[in-house]
Amino acid sequence: MSNGFLWDVWVNFKRWNLKAVRNPFVLVVSLAQPIIFLVLFTQVFGGVATGAINRGGGSITYETYLVPAIAIQVALAAAVTSGIGLVEDIEEGIFEKILASPMHRGGVFLGKATAELLRIAVQVGIILVLGTLLGASIAGGIPSALAIIGIGVVFSLWFMGLSNVIALVTRDQESTIIASNVMQFPLLFLSTGFLPLDALPGWVQTVAKYNPVTYGIDAARAVMLGRDTMTVIEVTQFTGVWNTLVPALAILTVLDLAFGAAAVYLIGRASSSSVS
Repeated sequence: MSNGFLWDVWVNFKRWNLKAVRNPFVLVVSLAQPIIFLVLFTQVFGGVATGAINRGGGSITYETYLVPAIAIQVALAAAVTSGIGLVEDIEEGIFEKILASPMHRGGVFLGKATAELLRIAVQVGIILVLGTLLGASIAGGIPSALAIIGIGVVFSLWFMGLSNVIALVTRDQESTIIASNVMQFPLLFLSTGFLPLDALPGWVQTVAKYNPVTYGIDAARAVMLGRDTMTVIEVTQFTGVWNTLVPALAILTVLDLAFGAAAVYLIGRASSSSVS
């Protein structure tokens, strides 16, 4: 028998954490790629890109400019693996057993999601430490670093929900991996991650304005620099960094709720007879 919603969340939280510990390869791979990006981009493009990000005046180093984008990339890469883990459960028959149990479907998703969010928070923290060692500067120190980790967590939820939706629709590990990776890199490069919006080609600017990754990066970058960096939506009702954080977090929260609800709905709709 189920012992309640919170117990279901806890049981699934523990199970997914144990699964991650027993398969550290996934953790290493999802962290390795952003680290390579951070080192290569700062070393290869740092000189050229520094001129572009300081065209209007200023003395921001490319390391400081890039670290928030890499932090969001870590969250994105880690969220991709969420659906892959679910497909593994489906293929191993574990998902069928969970569906046959009285566990609350929302508790199943939330327990899985919180375990993955803990992992993402740790990985974003590692990137911030590494970025600082490479020369990046976080304007507000440790409180700002914690805020960037929080932004990474809020950002990752929508893609985690989307990844689980893909997994539940395809029920195939290969298809889930391909679909997630096909979206991951265009979303990252067609954003303000590596260059300011006004330095991008016209059509890329248009895509970037509708790209959720842009809002995650702008929010993290605003905290990193300690000032308003929102270039997509002009907001002046608040002060300083909040003119970026309020609209960016509002958009990400709406996406989190939409894709999270879709994932919970599909888990609830699934039946043991439809699980292959």
